[in-house]
Amino acid sequence: MARLFLLLAALLSAATHASPRVELITSHGTLQLELDDQAAPATVANFLRYVEDGSYDGSLFHRLIPGFVVQGGGYGADYAPLPTYDPVQNESANGLSNLAGTLAMARTQDPDSATRQFYINLADNRSLDAGAGPGYTVFGRVVEGEEVLARMAAEPTGINVQLRARDVPRQPMVLQQARRLDGD
Repeated sequence: MARLFLLLAALLSAATHASPRVELITSHGTLQLELDDQAAPATVANFLRYVEDGSYDGSLFHRLIPGFVVQGGGYGADYAPLPTYDPVQNESANGLSNLAGTLAMARTQDPDSATRQFYINLADNRSLDAGAGPGYTVFGRVVEGEEVLARMAAEPTGINVQLRARDVPRQPMVLQQARRLDGD
């Protein structure tokens, strides 16, 4: 009887679980994200920490490769790196794939180096999934604002001497505000 009760409680909990939602107000429009805190709990908690402390507000989308990704969250308006919390452990083997419209964490060659930079896949990028080695952790998806992503992807890019990088939008793409919608 106790096992039946535990099983029923687990099923009810899973059925009533509401995924966290975040709104990104950008210079190109508004995106709504649904985060998967069951598949990537540490990554979602990490992302929400930056959302809730307001440190994504005013940051830039500093990398844009049409047909690949738009990346942001790591640099301020002057292209200076923003402060980070400790890195989060890689959760790329969570069953989620880098498909168009999904949200994932950027990192260095060290699989456990993701901090605040994230990207949105503009295409199916399964080569970024866990496989022979660690991949890039997918932890959410765009649920509203696909047209905003299309506008972002159409922006011209070039070389930015401050970042010493190419594929930087010529006109700044600003993440004006990130806010949690579900209030948890």
